[in-house]
Amino acid sequence: MNKAANQRDAFRLDVVQPKPQEAHRMPYAPAIHIVGVCDLMFVSGATGSPLYHDHPHRDEEHVQPHSIEEQTRRAMDTIKTILDSVGATWKDVVKVTKYITDIRDGDGMHRAMNSYFGDWRPASTMICINQLSSPGARVELDMIVAIAKKPV
Repeated sequence: MNKAANQRDAFRLDVVQPKPQEAHRMPYAPAIHIVGVCDLMFVSGATGSPLYHDHPHRDEEHVQPHSIEEQTRRAMDTIKTILDSVGATWKDVVKVTKYITDIRDGDGMHRAMNSYFGDWRPASTMICINQLSSPGARVELDMIVAIAKKPV
């Protein structure tokens, strides 16, 4: 369970584990139950490319490192700037969708993500796809974040 901070007294995030004794075997939670009142933020897919880049894409803005760990760190760093801009943390992320171009990259991607999430495991889906939005991109992450309601 994610403990409610002062600003989050109105809701909490409970990890749903049908078999808690098996939880250590998984890099994600089977489900997250949002209990109480909060706002949801949907984070668009982030790759190793800069958040702000030209459209249509210019190749020089999308040079990707080969390492899945480095591409994952770049995507996570981009998402961290978004979380920071609304006062959210990694423990507010309730769902991650991971798109990868090679299923064998899953373990390296998870290792890189763990350094951000620590012991928090949001709900998660991993999908292997043929290609991402820029040549050389091997991972794209999108997230759903639960944010404390701000007084109006």
